[in-house]
Amino acid sequence: MPISRRLLLAGGAGIALTGCGSNTGRGGEEGPGRPRLSHWYHQYGEPGTRQAVGRYAAAYKDAAVRIEWRPGNYDQQTAAALLTDSGPDVFEVAGPTIEQIQAGQVTDLTGLLTDVKGEFDPVILAPRTYRDRVWGIPQLVDTQLLYYRRSMLDAAGVRPPQSLDELVDAARRLTRKDVKGLFLGNSGGAGALGGTPLYAAGLSLVTPGGQVGFDDPAAARTLGKLRRFHTDGSLLLGAPTDWFNPAAFTQGLAAMQWCGLWALPQVKKALGDDFGVLPFPPDGPAGRPSVPVGAWAAAVSSRSAHREAAEAYVKWLWVERTDYQQDFAQSYGLHIPARASLVARADRLKSGAAAEAVRFTKEHGYARPLLWTEASQTAYLDALSRITREGADPGSELRAVVRKASAELHRVRSRG
Repeated sequence: MPISRRLLLAGGAGIALTGCGSNTGRGGEEGPGRPRLSHWYHQYGEPGTRQAVGRYAAAYKDAAVRIEWRPGNYDQQTAAALLTDSGPDVFEVAGPTIEQIQAGQVTDLTGLLTDVKGEFDPVILAPRTYRDRVWGIPQLVDTQLLYYRRSMLDAAGVRPPQSLDELVDAARRLTRKDVKGLFLGNSGGAGALGGTPLYAAGLSLVTPGGQVGFDDPAAARTLGKLRRFHTDGSLLLGAPTDWFNPAAFTQGLAAMQWCGLWALPQVKKALGDDFGVLPFPPDGPAGRPSVPVGAWAAAVSSRSAHREAAEAYVKWLWVERTDYQQDFAQSYGLHIPARASLVARADRLKSGAAAEAVRFTKEHGYARPLLWTEASQTAYLDALSRITREGADPGSELRAVVRKASAELHRVRSRG
């Protein structure tokens, strides 16, 4: 998936919180049988999240847990810290990455899930599983959706799009003097959509056998269609906020927007029932609706001086304390709990657009594969941007990406 939208939403300086809930940054006192642990989080954009994780840490009695709220490029910070002895004991991670696992930088957490592994959707657990071992415990699930304004579609005689061709046509027909048909972010769509159009074409980034999953003419056909949003002039560009914020949609600057489930409460507050949500629509005879999902996970550094204590803390927080897990997913923005039993009890997800989002995620969700590296992602997104914004030939662009991704897959597979 793209860089965390929370990281992009966040602004200002972060501070360190202690397990006892203060903002001094000192942490609780270490004592006999009570080690001191550091727990890193990236800087969330939703109000209250920082205070919540401080409360969770304060409630843990078997260690003094110091929460560190990390602004800036969080992934870069954690990658550098894992190479040293001064990094976190426990850290939030979108992965961990295949390189971190192969380098022995993270701890095998399979044993923590002995009794609950079946509760996690395999789509969410797979990117954290390598050689049948689990390296990160999912904390919550984020998903992205196509929001559409019912009244605007009705006024234009446009039905909610059920295919990529219908989406292109709808965006064109909904475009007026002061309203654009679609907002895919100020970059024009590549950063927001990522691999989603490939899955909508019935393809994938990586096959189950570890090969490139889009070495197929259907990929060029589908990505080529995205260019039409630009040539039709139907995309909103230069909005005051980017795709991960629903303001452009709620303020009527665009009739449709690609955004996240996290924004649904804001959309509901602004528009009432005058909106709906859809997966990214399918394209071609083998196409299928596509919903990108991602799960932040808790990992333990293999260099931690208190590794067993860190594992026990992670099990307590992300396996045993289901009340905190539910609070984390439901009280700050809107997210899907990582465990099926908690989804079933989540009142805010039982009706309306939220319930539709849960169903779409279950039926059409895909996650970025573990073997899909940052180098592959960069090559793909650069090509997608050139195709959509500059009109570059989709076939030649994708052939270059296939070569790069194939080399990357060979590299990580050969390391064992």
